Amino acid sequence: MTQTTASDCKAKSNNEPLVSETLSVYDFLAGISQLSIIGVIETTAIVEAIHREVVLRPIGLLNHKYDRVWRHSISSRVYGMVRGITLLVGHGLAFAMHKSKHFLGPKSAQPLPNKLHQVVDVLNGVMGDHLESKQNPLALPMMLYNSEGRPIAKSNQASQPRGLSGKVVIVLHGLCMGYINWQPTNEQGLGQRIVKALPDTSVLYLNYNTGRRISTNGRELSALLQQLNAAHPDISEITLIGHSMGGLVSRSALYYGEQAQQQWVKKTKKLITLGAPHHGAVLERIGNTVQQTISKLPFAGSLGKLGDIRSTGIIDLRHGSIRDEDWQSLATRSVLPDSERHFTPLPEHIAAYFLAASLSEEGDNSKVNYMLGDGLVNIHSALGEHIGDHSLDVPKSRKVVVYGIGHLALLSDKRVLDQTIKWLQEEL
Repeated sequence: MTQTTASDCKAKSNNEPLVSETLSVYDFLAGISQLSIIGVIETTAIVEAIHREVVLRPIGLLNHKYDRVWRHSISSRVYGMVRGITLLVGHGLAFAMHKSKHFLGPKSAQPLPNKLHQVVDVLNGVMGDHLESKQNPLALPMMLYNSEGRPIAKSNQASQPRGLSGKVVIVLHGLCMGYINWQPTNEQGLGQRIVKALPDTSVLYLNYNTGRRISTNGRELSALLQQLNAAHPDISEITLIGHSMGGLVSRSALYYGEQAQQQWVKKTKKLITLGAPHHGAVLERIGNTVQQTISKLPFAGSLGKLGDIRSTGIIDLRHGSIRDEDWQSLATRSVLPDSERHFTPLPEHIAAYFLAASLSEEGDNSKVNYMLGDGLVNIHSALGEHIGDHSLDVPKSRKVVVYGIGHLALLSDKRVLDQTIKWLQEEL
């Protein structure tokens, strides 16, 4: 299977689909097989690093000079044999998978069931950048779906959304999720409720690899929406609704779209975010601190490499980094500290609406409540508030805190959905 990249989503001829094919059963089996092989190889590398540290550190030889000595040692050769055997097994599995595709016939091309798709969504969130770099079939391409769960196309093809209206709402999911988490066919889901309240509006759902850099996804989304606008020039108004990371990807797309003076940005009037970590997520900061602490411990420094399994998408959530400049200059898989993060205001014509949630009940004004927030994102971050120069200055009348719910409940809580529709109906 050919890996879909950001460049594949640039404007194509009018006879080609707007988006690529969805994952098949064969893609899933092939991707899992490749992932298991890579997992063994990378785990072996970590175990070897720990072994080397335990042997050389006590005698003061853990340095570059003795790396060559270690590489020629019996232990190092054993680890090399493990990697070699694993690669041979991997080639055998790849051959078996190729044969199984012919054995399964048409079944191999069937789209994944929703349950397996959710597994893939989680894998993309945790290690999506790794999947993409290894050209693993499980790496999700960025795609737009209609309310029937079909990927949309540019021209009059079978998956073309019927009666795409002048007003379009694009809905973006969060980390480790997919478009199916919005329950597009459920009458009580956000999309169906929007259509009922605003019959002249079409709802489209974005699906994307949440393990990639937020700025990378932002750039690609900007190109995709420009392509959508070119395919449907009668679109008069666009609204972006982002849950969690989806809110940051929306802001990143607006930034890059404005820089390129793209038409879709000019047509975008509103941005609604639900529990978006505009200034970072506390849990990612805690995870990074733990990783840094472990890496400095004697005999456990190599365990810090386990933290590198986290995707760059997760790393970007540390401070809410949405621009390339927040990470490109760094040699490691990290982001600039919050004090050096590039301020990215919203385009002046955009009306922003930010919703935060709290696990506590209303009336709890303690600092703990504001720090804990919905369990993943604190209230100040979700409302775009910052004590430094990064405050997004959204008017108080366009900020709401919903109490007694957690981060994931933002997708289905009646109060959240009611508030979202109220904002959509608000005249500017």
